[in-house]
Amino acid sequence: MKILVCISHVPDTTSKINFVNGDSEFDTNGVQYVINPNDEFGLTRAIWFQEQQGATVTVVNVGGPETEPTLRKALAIGANEAIRVNANPTDGFFVAKQLAEVIKNGSYDVIIAGKESLDYNGGMVPGMIAGILGYNFLNSCTNLTVEGTSVKAVREIDGGKETVATALPIIIGGQKGLVEEKDLRIPNMRGIMTARTKALTILEPVDATVNTKAVKFEKPAPKSAVKLISPDNLDELINLLHNEAKVI
Repeated sequence: MKILVCISHVPDTTSKINFVNGDSEFDTNGVQYVINPNDEFGLTRAIWFQEQQGATVTVVNVGGPETEPTLRKALAIGANEAIRVNANPTDGFFVAKQLAEVIKNGSYDVIIAGKESLDYNGGMVPGMIAGILGYNFLNSCTNLTVEGTSVKAVREIDGGKETVATALPIIIGGQKGLVEEKDLRIPNMRGIMTARTKALTILEPVDATVNTKAVKFEKPAPKSAVKLISPDNLDELINLLHNEAKVI
């Protein structure tokens, strides 16, 4: 079984976020980047298939040379090889076209992507890939088993969970539940040293239309000061909740 895990290179959630050029571009200065958490759940599940069923695991990213440390971390966790499509990930459709080309040429059985990246939260790339290739697609996936060419998966739906049976090839939009946080792998020294010798292939992008662009970013409004009301002054509390906070 050949598994491809799509990796997004995203800012650490503890990073301080700023924008430049009239709030039209993200300021990358001083920002630490990590594997997108939803993708890391998928990568860990892929490594499970590697260990239990002899699967080969390839990771892929669309981005410039600055994303290679993130790919090397994925190799240190246990992926067999990595691919970087040498292009700026300008929008979801452009990224989906690049990944679809990699998938088509690599004949992968299972493609695991996070259901969304934690920077732009677009949530569109896995479904777009499936649409381009005509592959089966399951989003918000929290459990995945593969026996031969048969697939059984569980996904979150409004008010519960749904169990689905389908067949390979398949594209998964994964999230927490594919593995639990306690099962995530931290690269050890042996993994880090081995990652240096694993193949990292650089591919040039295919032509694809860029359909969207960021016009402006805006930070949430800062929280207002807290007002403390005496527990004996219920009339004032009700007045503020009704007329100022407008929650009653």
